[in-house]
Order: sequence, then structure tokens, then C-alpha cells
Amino acid sequence: MRKKTVSLDQAIGHILSHDLTKIDVKTGFKGAIFKKGHVVGQDDIETLRSMGREHLTILELEEDEVHEDDAASALGSAICGRGLKLTAPSEGRCNLIADFGGLLYFDPDKVHLINCDSDWVVVTLYPYTMVEPGDIVAGFRILPLVIKKAQLERALHVGAKFEVRAYKPLKVGLVTTGREIKSGMIEDAFRPKLERKIAYFGGSLLGQNMAGDDLFEIEEAIRNFLDSGADLVICTGGMSVDADDNTPRAIAQACDEIKFKGIPALPGSMLMVGMKGQKVIIGAPACVVHDEWTSLDLILPRIFAGTIPSFDEVRKFGVGGLCRRCEVCTFPNCSFGVKA
Repeated sequence: MRKKTVSLDQAIGHILSHDLTKIDVKTGFKGAIFKKGHVVGQDDIETLRSMGREHLTILELEEDEVHEDDAASALGSAICGRGLKLTAPSEGRCNLIADFGGLLYFDPDKVHLINCDSDWVVVTLYPYTMVEPGDIVAGFRILPLVIKKAQLERALHVGAKFEVRAYKPLKVGLVTTGREIKSGMIEDAFRPKLERKIAYFGGSLLGQNMAGDDLFEIEEAIRNFLDSGADLVICTGGMSVDADDNTPRAIAQACDEIKFKGIPALPGSMLMVGMKGQKVIIGAPACVVHDEWTSLDLILPRIFAGTIPSFDEVRKFGVGGLCRRCEVCTFPNCSFGVKA
């Protein structure tokens, strides 16, 4: 990268080597009108002349160099997937913006690979964060004004890709266990909470079955919802080790596959997820009625986005999976960000 001085007419298309400051005595303004690294355009010429400029110090790139704006734009075009849009570069930085609400997905290991080059800065939200339209999900730039073409090629070769996965309008069946609720001794408090949570994702509640504690009654309630078109069945309560806790066995008998039983997240470590074909059955512990944030809120966004976590993924939830009892839950994957 070389510096040289040129006339204004020769500067068009070249890169400024330093900030250009304007002072306006009438308005009291003093500040940089053009920043270092700005590419001079035809529209800039009159402004520059009004600042008393007839010559500029500009930068000339070497054959193997790429300007910061071009580097950021190239990487952005490569990593911008569905549900996202790319902003134009500003002072060398581009952003990825969510186009609609959904679940952010990308491979963090590939971001780490790009950031292994100390000239690159790629900063993101956590994977599987719930995002709204207009949210910035990632920002990226290079630290110097230019980088080598080989550095850009290495970053592109990593193959990172970001996307927002839209929620599916799943039909949900609710199986409420516990004879004390079925008999009316205790009022069920989970249905209104569940309806609010699934409504956020565009889901709908098919109905609720009060199944008591009988193993076969719980299993039959699950199968009835599956046969009635439910995409997701949530069973509440009876997930512990008491003699009357038959929900896990009923789910196991109704499923083709158990994804996991037990999850390293608190509250709600007794959560269970199984599959019947493409349909999902959840065993949710009783704490989901008492606590606003539980392990259920980690799993629901993924299920509605069609990204059901594997056993290996769930094992990693332990780091960061302890809900902080502060004013606002700060767990990175917290679904609702409400008071704990």
C-alpha cells in the first residue's frame, strides 16, 4: 500500500489516507467529513472544494491487497443465508440483519476459524438465539485498512453460513398428569402458560387431556393426540422418581426413539424428549408451572424451528445452563428474557 498526492479530479475511485476535517464557523461544526479509508466519489468533489481542498493524499493498493469495505462485503455475501440481509459497509463494517423472526443458526467453530486470523473480527449472537426482524445477528470487519487477498480467500474458504430458521406453526397436545389435578383438588396452572409460549412461535393448542397417574392412561392420551394430528405432545408432571411418576415410561412406550432423558439445565433437569416418526413428545417436569424460565424454554424454540438437539448437543447445555436469579435471566439461549 503506497501513499501519493493527486489532484481532486485524479482522486476519484481512490482511498483517502487520513480523516478530512471540516470547520464551519457559522454553525460551530468541527468534525471529520470524510474518514480514512473513504473511497472518493464524483459526488464528493464539490464538498472537498468547499473545504479548500485541491489535492488529496490517497492510498494505492498493491496487486495482492483488498480494501476493508470490499473484504467485509465479500465475506458478508458468502456467509449471508436465508432469513438474513447484508448491510452495505460503513467504515469497514458490515452487519447481518434478521429478515424475520426465528432461530439463529450457524457453526461457531467456523467463526472461530475466521477469527484465528488476528486481522479479522467476526462478532455474533449465540447460536440458537431467538431473533426478531431487524435484529443485528452478526457484525464483521477487518482491523487494518486493507488485507491481503490470501487472507480474504482463507476466510471465504472456511465456508461459514448464517441463517434464521423460521418457526413452524405446530399443533400441540397437552397431557396433564397427576390425580390431584384430574380430580380437581388442585387447579391446573400450566395450560395458560403453555398457550402463551406456543403462541409466540405461531403454534396452536389442540386440547388438553387430564390423564392422572396411570401409566396406560398417560400413554393412551399421548397416542390419541398423535393420531389427531398433533406435531408435538407435551406431558407435564410425573417426571421424578416417586412411585406414581409414570410419565417417562409412558413416553418411552409411545415413542420410536428417546432423544434424551435428563438435561444439564436448572430449573428443569428432568426434561425428556422422544420421537414418534417426525412427531415430538416432551416430558416436562413440574417446575415449568412454578418457574417462568426452565429447560423447556431452551427446547421449544428448537422444536418449532425444526432443529431438535441431539444427546451430544444437550450435554453441552450445562455450561451456562444455570438460571441466574437476578432481575433478568442472562442465560444466552434464554427464550423469553423475562424476570426469573
